[in-house]
Amino acid sequence: MSNHMRDEHPGGEPPSLLGPPDDETFMRVALQEALLAYERGEVPVGAVVVDDGRIIGRGHNLRETLNDPTAHAEMLALTAAAEARGEWRLDGCSLYVTLEPCPMCAGAIVNARIKRVVFGASDPKAGACGTLFNLVQDARLNHRTELQSGLLSGEAGEILKSFFREARAGTLKRKRKDEV
Repeated sequence: MSNHMRDEHPGGEPPSLLGPPDDETFMRVALQEALLAYERGEVPVGAVVVDDGRIIGRGHNLRETLNDPTAHAEMLALTAAAEARGEWRLDGCSLYVTLEPCPMCAGAIVNARIKRVVFGASDPKAGACGTLFNLVQDARLNHRTELQSGLLSGEAGEILKSFFREARAGTLKRKRKDEV
């Protein structure tokens, strides 16, 4: 497993022991991932992939840390989920992400055969799940996914606004690779 991804529990990770998992539970885990990105000085986006009620992949933005333009939260979560499943097809899985996926991530969602995408804040600059484009439901592609938007959008949006306020003010702390 890549050193930038955490080890997952065998068979997936239960989100909570207090009750049956639901969309809000999984989105709150994605928000925790976004906060991990924020702590590193990365744009705070977090994502989790869920299979049969269990988290099998997680990720948060690491573009700056890894100097990798593809190191978006969704891409890292999809990679971890495919590794956990032992195959690239993620049929039946749901992806929870704090910000609407961009065209690159939407393309990966389609290619991975994700069943359902749930996102928090809409992205007016790059949203490819309904705002600027809707790649994940385009009938011309070989797979379409269910889509739910706006779950915990206020919390997701506030994390992003806070991050960009700090960045504009020059008070944002970026961790160097050797500090991670």
